[in-house]
Amino acid sequence: MQRIFLSALTALAACYGQARPDLSGTYDIATLTPLTRPAKFGERLALTAEEARAIERQEAAIVAATNQKSDPNRSAPPAGGDGSQGPAGNVGGYNSFWVDRGTGAFQIDGKFRTSIITSPANGQLPAMTPEAIKKARERAKYNRPNDGVAFWIKEGLKPGPYDDPELRPLAERCLLAFGTSSGPPMLPVMYNNLKRIVQTNDTVMILNEMVHDARIIRINGKHEPPEIRRWMGDSIGRWEGATLVVDTTNFNDTPALFSATRDLHVVERFSRIDAKTLRYQFTVEDPNVWTKPWSGEILFPATDQRGFEYACHEGNYSFEGILKGARILEKEVEKK
Repeated sequence: MQRIFLSALTALAACYGQARPDLSGTYDIATLTPLTRPAKFGERLALTAEEARAIERQEAAIVAATNQKSDPNRSAPPAGGDGSQGPAGNVGGYNSFWVDRGTGAFQIDGKFRTSIITSPANGQLPAMTPEAIKKARERAKYNRPNDGVAFWIKEGLKPGPYDDPELRPLAERCLLAFGTSSGPPMLPVMYNNLKRIVQTNDTVMILNEMVHDARIIRINGKHEPPEIRRWMGDSIGRWEGATLVVDTTNFNDTPALFSATRDLHVVERFSRIDAKTLRYQFTVEDPNVWTKPWSGEILFPATDQRGFEYACHEGNYSFEGILKGARILEKEVEKK
């Protein structure tokens, strides 16, 4: 009944030249198109067909190789990992069964894109402010390869990265999706890239498959007072013809977007290309982090897949193990 009602509203609005398409549906935004453009492409916005096919073949080969059965007689990894890409030096973590990065680059206007970022023209993030660079260097002190030693004790870092569970990242604590999957802006990550949109006359809800993040966009509403802050900010939508424009402010001190601060401001635009595809565009500005705004766009292709519960690790021993492991490493340093 709700879908029939919304379709009737859309038809009525079209009669008055104010078509408001129904954006409702489930979309899979997994893609091999990176956020930032590989330097070799310069200011090229599009891939050739052969370059796009090469990316598809490369990904297929990686998936085939990593899906091979493991050797049951293999030796244990070296202490601290082997240094290759993966959790803690590749001592263990997700295997490729869980990874879903898509099968190819996405196309807009019939052209395969070299990057999600469209502005600046080189497809790169703008230069960071001096203050942001300083903060990034401070954070880097706590982000080290796993060498099996409590570096924070040896170097006198206080507080240490494992001194308090609330010092750990939000995604690690299963409070918010990692990367900027939940947004805004909503970008693809290594898996669980489904977005479910439910639209009514005065509200649009976007349910993120990863973790359990739900964005509530109030149509023609007003932003909450500045003292009310949220991880995903406060989103207000308005219709500009057939395009839903969403303005988000009121972030707290730890937004989903990497490096961003409470002064983050994101404007998103949702428009329907056809019955099964949305065009998603966004512009990001945070004067505390980047010297100028940056923008990008991506497709939201409809899917028949269903989003399922993202269990994360509530109720098991993962987080307890993280903290216990840190205490063991600290005792080893103290003994020496």
